[in-house]
Amino acid sequence: MMPNLIDKIGDWNPQLLRELKGRLKFFNVAIAVAASLLLQLVVFLYQLREYPDDKYSLTGTYCNLRQVYQQQEKEIYQESNQSQLSDFNDFLLNNFCPQNEIDWQLWWRNHCEYIFLTFSVIFVFTLLVAGTYLLINDLAKEETRGTLNFIRLSPQSETSILTGKLLGIPSLIYLIILVAVPLHLWAGRSAKIAFSYILSYYAILAASCIFFYSAALLFSLVSRWFSGFQPWLGSGAVFLFLLTTFQIASFDNLDTWHNSTAWLRLFAPWDVTNYLFHNLSHLYKGSPLKNLQFFYLPLGTSVVSVVGFYLLNLGLCSYGILQALKRCFCNPQASIISKKQSYLLVAFYQLMIWGFALQNGKNNHTWDEQVGENFVLLALYNLVLILSLIAVLSPHRQDVQDWARYRHQGVSSHKSVWQDLIWAEKSPALVAIAINLTIVTIPWLVWLPLTSIVDANDGRTWMVNEIDRFKVLLTIALSINLMMIYATIAQLILLLKTPKRSFWAIGTLGAAVFLPPMILELIGISSWKHSTVWMFTTFPWAAVEYAGVTTVFMALLADLSVLALLNFQLARQVKLAGESATKALLAGR
Repeated sequence: MMPNLIDKIGDWNPQLLRELKGRLKFFNVAIAVAASLLLQLVVFLYQLREYPDDKYSLTGTYCNLRQVYQQQEKEIYQESNQSQLSDFNDFLLNNFCPQNEIDWQLWWRNHCEYIFLTFSVIFVFTLLVAGTYLLINDLAKEETRGTLNFIRLSPQSETSILTGKLLGIPSLIYLIILVAVPLHLWAGRSAKIAFSYILSYYAILAASCIFFYSAALLFSLVSRWFSGFQPWLGSGAVFLFLLTTFQIASFDNLDTWHNSTAWLRLFAPWDVTNYLFHNLSHLYKGSPLKNLQFFYLPLGTSVVSVVGFYLLNLGLCSYGILQALKRCFCNPQASIISKKQSYLLVAFYQLMIWGFALQNGKNNHTWDEQVGENFVLLALYNLVLILSLIAVLSPHRQDVQDWARYRHQGVSSHKSVWQDLIWAEKSPALVAIAINLTIVTIPWLVWLPLTSIVDANDGRTWMVNEIDRFKVLLTIALSINLMMIYATIAQLILLLKTPKRSFWAIGTLGAAVFLPPMILELIGISSWKHSTVWMFTTFPWAAVEYAGVTTVFMALLADLSVLALLNFQLARQVKLAGESATKALLAGR
């Protein structure tokens, strides 16, 4: 039977068979099973530390006489009779709860609850952290030994190879968890937890594994310069993320869900675990997810909607990562995502951060007030997104040279230049960045005519007339123009013949984005006193309220002039790069 199963696995996925043969050896399996059984024994015995023995306190949690003696202690304390209180304390120390007065049913249920929740936490950390480490470490070793190139040349599809690695590399981790699942299930059922809720937890845990494991493989392929430090960096980042979100979830604060940051918490299973098992006695007071909204849709009112939304988010993100993973696996020199995929990514990104920004909080703020409260987060997230896309989509010199020469020879005469700039892989990324900026801007343009902003410091309301709104519209155009300038500078640097162009581009963009506002703050040039200067930084929004329309308009004209000059130079460089070697030699270049 076992050989037949192995043959079927090999026929279905040869890469999976290769991974399993290398890991599921007798000694490794025995160690994994023994470790899992030992862990279960430790957890089970540790939870017995509160076992009510024959010297169990009369005021202990499981003593049925507890309320009587607590009431007596309260009455004595109110009378302020110190001698009587001392005698009563001596009585409690020398007398213990009778065994027939111990609530064994409550103790057993709580014991099972603690076991269930302990393993729920252990499963998350073990699967996500240890599994991430093993995947990154394996791919890094394959890359170092050169065997990854042989795998790329195999007749298997990319999907088959990646599926085999996702299922095979952490196989020993899966075995450890599977051996512990029966005890986990038994503890959950003994704690009166609905079986459907336990299955929902397993479904979210499986979806989290797919997401983190896919991200781990992608990280391993795109971060080869970290060498042997890759596994520790990747698994350490996952551990830090899980630990941080665990601490946030333990606060049980509804306000932490009413902002755009809430989207990041959907990638950790802690909040939904709290939501599914919040009815466990004395362990949780309730879950803030029950009031969760998304574009004012009450998702938290139903377990089905909450679990479905978690699975949908993890599924869509995992699918996007797997598409990027297939691109990088087939061609290590390719960009992580294509231009077409970037448009979908930006649209999805806007949908999620705006969906969590628009919720009815406990103060029932209007929608423009909610956007005002999330203004900084929305602007910051989009800044990081656009800068990341500039780094990912901007092609290097050789790619642009190939594209320009391809266009110059007229091989693709059936396509317009604009089509190439929008969709082609090797064309300059400026038009694609402009399209992504347009997608980012659309929600702001919808919000702008319908809102006014209340200053939290003094309660003043501004942007209530057409002049203020026009000024904000100019500032949006100014921000777009600044991003296009950064994209053009990055593309110009990547067209240079100097080595390490990527590091020069990243360093230059980082200096251009963050140094000017930092220097202005350090030398005391504040945005409300010197709004004109701040109009030329990455954060003109800090000064828009204090600047006049003329100031914003002149800053926009200045930036447009800079952008035009930079693009003129970029077009010239692309044209020169597209010339044939013979023509360049004859021209003396």
